[in-house]
Amino acid sequence: MDFLLFSARIKPMINKNDVKHIAKLARLSIAEGETDKLQKDLSAILDFIEKLKEVDVEGVQITAQAVGLENKMRQDQSEKKEDEKRKNILENVPERKEDYIKVKTILE
Repeated sequence: MDFLLFSARIKPMINKNDVKHIAKLARLSIAEGETDKLQKDLSAILDFIEKLKEVDVEGVQITAQAVGLENKMRQDQSEKKEDEKRKNILENVPERKEDYIKVKTILE
């Protein structure tokens, strides 16, 4: 990985306790042996971000994506189903209440 080239600092940006805290926040279980590797990797990533802060971006337009995509919006409209189809569906459900399909409760 190229970002590991920037990890030549004397003191890592993240200590082992930070790694354990981040893992806890992310609900990740990590083995004790992985802490050292993750400490080095995360410190290298942060070193790379610090390196990126040095780049001159004066005059560069802010962009969220590069290909010019646009959202296609439409009006929300309900689809009118034919009465025959609706009746057919309701006749074939195991349990119903009036014009609604009754399903098992999934929340307590």
